[in-house]
Amino acid sequence: MFDYHIHSTVSFDGKEDALAIAKAAKKIGLREICFTDHYDFNSERELHHDLFTKAEYDRAYGDISISGLSIKRGVEFGLTTWNAPELGALDKEFGFDYIIGSVHYVKGFDPYCREYWLDKDERSGFLLYLERVLECVKVHSDFDALGHINYVCKSVHNPTRSPLFYKDYRELCDEIMREIARKGIGMEINTSGIDRVGAPLPDAEFLRRFRELGGEIVTVGSDAHNSARVGQYIPEALEIVKETFEYVCTFEKRKPIFHKL
Repeated sequence: MFDYHIHSTVSFDGKEDALAIAKAAKKIGLREICFTDHYDFNSERELHHDLFTKAEYDRAYGDISISGLSIKRGVEFGLTTWNAPELGALDKEFGFDYIIGSVHYVKGFDPYCREYWLDKDERSGFLLYLERVLECVKVHSDFDALGHINYVCKSVHNPTRSPLFYKDYRELCDEIMREIARKGIGMEINTSGIDRVGAPLPDAEFLRRFRELGGEIVTVGSDAHNSARVGQYIPEALEIVKETFEYVCTFEKRKPIFHKL
């Protein structure tokens, strides 16, 4: 099993150090993990606090080694419409194995937070988020998988706490998935939505459509911020992936490795 979306205390919101999380991963039988700490920018061209230095990153991961567990180094990079050069420079400096591209800010607000939802109902909040994702994937090409395409529904402030379903936003979702498929970018199945909105982010319907649109790369990740959540619901995610792709991907030095399921 693989978990390719994990945050340690290198992330501003991480709860445990990398070694504790890696030990937990080994204990539950994971074969490979990738740490993907937040490196985020506010969408309105203001540097946010979700950043880390090379020194901090190397201190956290430089000496970690656990027999029987492959540990890869990655990043969850916050996509905006203007920070593609920053991503290229960051990867050149760090030499990541894997890069998740995620959208966490829309017009200066994180949809996970209450402020985003103050003037929105569910539909307007979901539409605004998807429109922003489309804008970002049109200008970015140098990342490996799009993280939680329907992240916006995960918030406790989502008025209905329901998932964002593909069928309700078909045209926008198709544009996003067609764009990343054309660029050879994959789709992440993020399991953190299962106990929050009752479905992975995204669900099987998204994944089937991504395949139809030419998508070839798919990864799975728990979005764990502590050892208790590492690997959570990964078996369920792999069953969804198996139905459509029959394989799942890991990465090494930005190159996908395909594992038959």
